Amino acid sequence: MTPISWIHLGRRRLRWALLAAPLLVAVAACSSTPSAVGKAGPEVPAAAAAEYIIGPGDTLRVFVLRNAELTAEVPVRPDGKISTPLVNDMVAVGKTASQLGHDIEQVLAEYVRNPSVSIIVVRPAGALGQVRVVGQAMSPRAIPYRSGITVLDVIIEVGGLSQYAAGNRAKVIRVDNGVSREIHVKLDNLLNKGDVTQNIAMQAGDILFIPEARF
Repeated sequence: MTPISWIHLGRRRLRWALLAAPLLVAVAACSSTPSAVGKAGPEVPAAAAAEYIIGPGDTLRVFVLRNAELTAEVPVRPDGKISTPLVNDMVAVGKTASQLGHDIEQVLAEYVRNPSVSIIVVRPAGALGQVRVVGQAMSPRAIPYRSGITVLDVIIEVGGLSQYAAGNRAKVIRVDNGVSREIHVKLDNLLNKGDVTQNIAMQAGDILFIPEARF
């Protein structure tokens, strides 16, 4: 083949390469798209699960990697705490699973090298827990907590106050980070006088106590 023929052949190959380059890039981009989507998909439920807030009555599995003797399945007590091997009275209410796992890791670090703790909510007590009514209600009981529930909603669900109730001496017992406090609520004023300032928002784990009237 003459030198001139080599020159023409080289030009044809260069022209084909320049035309084919955009097509190859487009094919590569298309082939990579499903892979990227496939990786992003599972992250959505994982992120949603991380937002679950632990409430009273939930049953948790505390899994400690490489330490089966420290793994346990425990309920969240009414005081908002749990106890597992080597970890006593750890506040669980109000935390996500990852936050609780991190807190337990800090305690176990005194006994175990580089502990790795995973928390699984095995049986949730409700959306975020329960609200319990005790004392002088028509039907005192625990009711499922739901977002936005108020003390008036709770009273309606338990059928109102009994004839012996001292409604204005009622109180909500609430546990925040392991510390119990009382919020006084004048239920008679709310129900009979329409005092909406007494219609406080309830939280998961709250206990509404309605005492008996003094005669």
